[in-house]
Amino acid sequence: MTTMRLASLLTALAIAGCATAPTLDASRLPAPPAHFKEGGQPAGAADEAQTQGPWWKAFADPLLDDLVARAGGGNASLQVAAARLAQARAAAGAAGAALSPQLGLHAGASRVGGIVDGAPSPASTRATAGAALSYEVDLWGKLARASDAAALDARSREGLLEATRLLVQAEVAQAYLAIRALDAERGLVEGTLAANRETLAITEGRFRAGDVAELDVARARAEVAATESEALALDRRRAALENALAVLVGESASGFALAPAEWTTRLPAIPAGIPATVLARRPDVSAARDALLAARQRVGVAQAAWFPDVALTADGGYASAGLSDLLKWSARAWGVGALLSLPVLDGGRREAGVQDATARLDEAIARYREQVLVSLREVEDQLSALRLLASQSRAQARAVDAAARATDLSNARYLGGFVSQLELLDARRIELGNRRQALQVRAAQYQATVGLVRALGGGWGGA
Repeated sequence: MTTMRLASLLTALAIAGCATAPTLDASRLPAPPAHFKEGGQPAGAADEAQTQGPWWKAFADPLLDDLVARAGGGNASLQVAAARLAQARAAAGAAGAALSPQLGLHAGASRVGGIVDGAPSPASTRATAGAALSYEVDLWGKLARASDAAALDARSREGLLEATRLLVQAEVAQAYLAIRALDAERGLVEGTLAANRETLAITEGRFRAGDVAELDVARARAEVAATESEALALDRRRAALENALAVLVGESASGFALAPAEWTTRLPAIPAGIPATVLARRPDVSAARDALLAARQRVGVAQAAWFPDVALTADGGYASAGLSDLLKWSARAWGVGALLSLPVLDGGRREAGVQDATARLDEAIARYREQVLVSLREVEDQLSALRLLASQSRAQARAVDAAARATDLSNARYLGGFVSQLELLDARRIELGNRRQALQVRAAQYQATVGLVRALGGGWGGA
């Protein structure tokens, strides 16, 4: 009998080995390339350049620092992500508790009476008090894997919280920099508007003197009105951005205001590093990886459902026919037991559970692969944008210089009476367009720089 019991135990343990979590196929997971095609760095240089810290301080703008700090404490999306992390941690604690013995206290009293063997039976009282101890023996690792999966879920939520934090920081920076770009563009339009008004005043004076036709006055007035309309359009866009920034920092748009100011924010150069470093630092990639590992553990949990559950129980306390005798030593009572349960016919429920867990693992692998590929694409997008914007900025600077020279020449010739007013207005319009285009290229460089920081996973400090 002893030999048979030992053989049965060894057989059960051998079968339990089938319930291990599946091995991940490395060919299904994306391997990071050696470098970015838009300009990577050697590993050593990247590691030294990419220090951890508040990345937004590299822009050297105190107001931006203040806005990011306010968003950290008041942004609603961050608070939602933090609450979800707390829920995941609580769920992990509950799953881990299943591995520990469960102890409970109980007490009760009842009074019963009735007919026994056709004769009335006197009423009797029964009182009980005691403690119950139970423990599920985790022979197949089902509870441990469920606990590990819940812990990985919590860690994934922590990564999502950090990803949300980085997203909020980037959106605050981009909204603030867009407002500063509009302020600078508004200043350009105001300068052009002042010049057009001056031209209108001169043209009206010459019309009264009979030197020009009324057509020139109408053109000058139309140019002033069109420039005023452009200024109002910029104001409308700025108001919308200011209200969006208020929501990002967690404040009411009605009480939030950002005064116009000179655009003095520094434009830092961000080192790209190498893809492997980026993927290790991005919180959304980390969250996807932890979600994959949690799904892998749950496949083992589903497989372990095929094996019997073993529970040990113990109960001890007092029981008596009267409350006055309840705590007497003679009223003591105890019991121990073991329960083994194994479903035999379940209509395919356990097999369906394994198939569901396996399908969820396949989904998690695909999501992880997608997240890695998207992360690498985002870095490449921002690197190429910064490279092309730098070239565009140099070309646009040459266009601004040429347009400004043309305006100066046209203004001198107009005042001397050598050209018509139409040529002067065209020159000014072309110069304004080129200056605004140059500002927009500069604004795009700031936006792409913040986008690159986010794509790299944040945590980069220029110090």
